[in-house]
Amino acid sequence: MNDRSNGRARGILAAGVGKNDANAVIASKLRALYQAVETEPVPEQFIDLLRRLDEAERGQSED
Repeated sequence: MNDRSNGRARGILAAGVGKNDANAVIASKLRALYQAVETEPVPEQFIDLLRRLDEAERGQSED
């Protein structure tokens, strides 16, 4: 670890937040972030790209 991250970890522990509590906070925030990403619609450009890739694969397998 670098000095900066060590300082942050010490600061959390010194503030009365235990290691398990800090991990729980991080886990909770990550879960919230992942859930927010899950609910976002897939951009039409990605759907189009996947469709074209599927068609290209089908074309190769028929050859």
